[in-house]
Amino acid sequence: MTERIDRTDLTETEMLPYRIGGLLYTPATNTTIVPKLQENAIPGLTSIVFCLEDAIGDAQLPEAERNLKQSLQTMEQAAAPLLFVRVRTPEHLAHLGEFLAEELDRLTGFVLPKFDESNLQGYFTALEGINRQTEKPKYIMPILESRAIARSSRRVQVLETLRHSMAAMKDRILNVRVGGNDFSNIYGLRRNVHQNIYQMGVVRDILVDILNVFSDEYVVSGPVWEFYDNGTNDLWKTGLIRELELDRLNGFIGKTAIHPSQLPLICESLKPTESDFQDAKSILNWSSSGGVMSGAAGNRMNEVKTHQKWAERTYKLGVLYGTKAEDPAPDEET
Repeated sequence: MTERIDRTDLTETEMLPYRIGGLLYTPATNTTIVPKLQENAIPGLTSIVFCLEDAIGDAQLPEAERNLKQSLQTMEQAAAPLLFVRVRTPEHLAHLGEFLAEELDRLTGFVLPKFDESNLQGYFTALEGINRQTEKPKYIMPILESRAIARSSRRVQVLETLRHSMAAMKDRILNVRVGGNDFSNIYGLRRNVHQNIYQMGVVRDILVDILNVFSDEYVVSGPVWEFYDNGTNDLWKTGLIRELELDRLNGFIGKTAIHPSQLPLICESLKPTESDFQDAKSILNWSSSGGVMSGAAGNRMNEVKTHQKWAERTYKLGVLYGTKAEDPAPDEET
């Protein structure tokens, strides 16, 4: 008889990687974001990152750091989503550990760009220094986006080596992220509103290899979608929904967002269907002497051994984001 698996008591640590959802980027120079956060004025917001890297010019950096510090001080007593800071380099992370010493407990962690073997140890050393001075240890979310990862001839070897090196800090790595635009830029590519990143073969192959190496142990979040609501039409929405469906099918969980209008769609995409959620609960709470049974909708097979990991992820997403009606049949090929 298969042992009953009770997953109704998931811990905060187990759930936290799935709470990232749509990670909203904002420049750290943004002086209007704090009132919006305090007033819960951004629908679908689960996490936000204050960017000190690509969104900030070099000359703006001191101003951006000062504004970030003031923003965190203002939000200290306010209800807020998960808060992150995107740094530039390991040295910059160490600097922020000192500059934001009094505000560190307000942060969930840091986003690390261009993460690879060349800077991994520096980032880990800086994080360890920060975590020695704070009551709540900080998490990191590395972004895989460098040219070394893009090279097809050694990509899998590079990724496997990186994964092995990351194992020492696995409990501090909340989420692995991918730089879809950075990979596209290497080859001079850019998708339009009618296209999705999976149609760009050279970039798709990079993303699939990252999922292949990391998604069995880490939550891996999907690439940014560049289009958003400007009040003209809904083409941006149609394109985002299509790409989110393919993200989910391929194993990405969540997505980087560059505009608040994207967040409700990302949040909706994280909801499993009601039948998927019921099947996940059935698999995780298996009490049958057999290994196979019919699903909740009565039209597919559930197998406890082969659907276990899917059930774990589906159940966590359903608990956090709720469920939705069954997905409609596709009306066109993607």
